[in-house]
Amino acid sequence: MAKAASITDDDIFSLRLDRSAPDLWPMLEALYGAHPDYDAFRERLLAALKKGHTARPADLKKLDLRRDLEPDWFQRPDMAGYVFYIDRFNGTLKGVLDKLDYLEDLGVTYVHFMPCLKPRPGDSDGGYSVMDYRAINPDYGTMEDFQEVTAALRARGISVCIDLVLNHTAKEHAWAQKAAKGDAAYQDYYLMFDDPALPRAYERSLVEIFPDTAPGSFTEYPHFGKWVWTTFNEHQWDLNWANPQVFLEITEIMLFLANQGVEVLRLDAVAFMWKRMGTRCQSEPEVHMLLQALRACCRIACPALLHLEEAIVAPSEMLPYLGRGKHDGREGNLAYHNSLMVQFWGALATRDARLMRHVLGTHFPATLTNATYATYIRCHDDIGWAVTDEDAGALHMSGGAHRAFLSNFYEGTFPGSFAKGELFQVNEETGDKRISGSFASLAGLERAEDPGAEQLAVQRILLGHALIAAFGGIPLIYMGDELATLNDYTYRDQPDHAHDSRWVHRPRMDWHMAQFRHSDDSPAGQVFRGTKHILARRKAVEAIHAGHPLRILDPGQSGVFAFARQAPTGVMLGLFNMTEHWLHLPETWARDHGVTRMHDALSDHPVEAHDGQIALPPYARVWLL
Repeated sequence: MAKAASITDDDIFSLRLDRSAPDLWPMLEALYGAHPDYDAFRERLLAALKKGHTARPADLKKLDLRRDLEPDWFQRPDMAGYVFYIDRFNGTLKGVLDKLDYLEDLGVTYVHFMPCLKPRPGDSDGGYSVMDYRAINPDYGTMEDFQEVTAALRARGISVCIDLVLNHTAKEHAWAQKAAKGDAAYQDYYLMFDDPALPRAYERSLVEIFPDTAPGSFTEYPHFGKWVWTTFNEHQWDLNWANPQVFLEITEIMLFLANQGVEVLRLDAVAFMWKRMGTRCQSEPEVHMLLQALRACCRIACPALLHLEEAIVAPSEMLPYLGRGKHDGREGNLAYHNSLMVQFWGALATRDARLMRHVLGTHFPATLTNATYATYIRCHDDIGWAVTDEDAGALHMSGGAHRAFLSNFYEGTFPGSFAKGELFQVNEETGDKRISGSFASLAGLERAEDPGAEQLAVQRILLGHALIAAFGGIPLIYMGDELATLNDYTYRDQPDHAHDSRWVHRPRMDWHMAQFRHSDDSPAGQVFRGTKHILARRKAVEAIHAGHPLRILDPGQSGVFAFARQAPTGVMLGLFNMTEHWLHLPETWARDHGVTRMHDALSDHPVEAHDGQIALPPYARVWLL
């Protein structure tokens, strides 16, 4: 009897290379084929992929095989995320280890550590000005600590996401330091100019990102005679992605981080990676070619790793980051559903879901190929009111007036507002006013003056969490929102934070309050138990799998947002009352859209119609089967 041949690591690498080669080499040929070093670059890249795969720890290689066999793992209903700053959560990486039971109790299977790679000293743009991609912020611990934490989380079925900034490095990065000393090879890692002529020409079509704090897009450095492209801040130098050596360096960094236990890379500032004269230098076609090629590299060497592409832009610009046209199914696996977040807050303020229905129903496809959304209600950042004039006009509204109303409402200055927030980056020329604030404070809990108002705020929070849990994709709970944490105004007393109102919703975790989450009848306890229930029920409902088509519906009731998830096992209708009033929907409407059981999968109780009507209490959320 012939002895069966064993499959080696080299065999597996070769198979994955063959699988992803059509996604990789054509992109690189188009980007770099004319470069004189292209053939050598290809060989160096192939060697780096092989080295990264070979160095991968055995348990991660096993995870690679599992993810190859279960490619929809991140689309399944058992995925639920939690986002936090390590120091604000529990001090250090070792402190995270002390709170694994809490994460598991909530029902989390994905955690995003906010920027944790080694930043520059002083102002680091919240950690996004990185000076060493292979080291952890020493305030949080070491890379060895990081490996220990990722292994402990992985053992509990929790995937770790971290940030990798692709557009720029800190000017203190080793590459930048060599460039500043005149090393021509490293100067070509960045976008540097001998005089201001080209920078001035580029700036005619560029949009300033931080006009208040970092005006302009270029910085002059007389001590080494160059103008450097600095899209975001003076200390953040834009990388030259037209140089294939930059692609190689970043690929090696991705594989290194994957081998430390990272399972999701949040690729930051991706829209800005490619520059073209006469454009905004955002979301150029080459950006998508680069991202497809980077994704292919990971599918070859570390296929357990996902790419979350950070692009907080209009739907037409965001969807390509999940793969459209020739990139369909080959680019990012995850992207933030910024529109869902914005429209949730808009519908709450207006008590009207029609704009939400229009935007989400018009601009987003029913399904995505090998990709899904990261859904959220609040995050570390401010809220920009991304409502276009065209979408507002479709409902006979003024876009400018609506955006101004939302800012005033959530700042708390509009008469009758329940919210309490703070303005961020007010642009006097355009009238653009963004908003900072915690979920609970924006939802009315801070201003609640009686038990009735307090209870309405609690219901708004649970409404939001039920919405992102049912919409598909991976719902992300921002740290403290599960405990109804209010705004923290102590940031005003800290010189490093006082200029940035976003710190109002970045408080330290209240572990004393968390101790009583299972017994306390305060809003904190109610919201924790309600959120935990939502995530537990999500895991039990197969229809929420992100691979199933989602259709936005018109229930004939302006205050209700509704959608249908079409699963092989039947339809689930998501019904969300965006008002503080009782509303009703005809039972016949629900049955016409496929409902058969009249069972609410969220409460796990039957739904009884009264006089042919489904009653929806204030801020009701129903997952109707």
